[in-house]
Amino acid sequence: MSYKDQVTADRRLLILELLMQDQGMGNERVIESGLTSLGHRVGVDRAYVREQMKFLETAGCVTIDLFRDTIMVATITERGAKVSKGFITVDGVTQPTPGA
Repeated sequence: MSYKDQVTADRRLLILELLMQDQGMGNERVIESGLTSLGHRVGVDRAYVREQMKFLETAGCVTIDLFRDTIMVATITERGAKVSKGFITVDGVTQPTPGA
């Protein structure tokens, strides 16, 4: 796995963890802000966040709705919650570090 792939997989896990911290839901703006506040600034913009949210939706980790037909809102699924806690794995999403 390349470094770029590792960073992307880590960001996907962080998106799931951010959703878990916010009652299981979050919009693309909040997720973008959360990623940048956690040190993921390079290459993170609204389009990138949308791309990762769509990946997580395809993997069954989130569902996506559009607010006012413009803002993506993700809701974590039971599968996504299990991935965020390390109970199951999904290719392309980093496993959380135990005890972290």
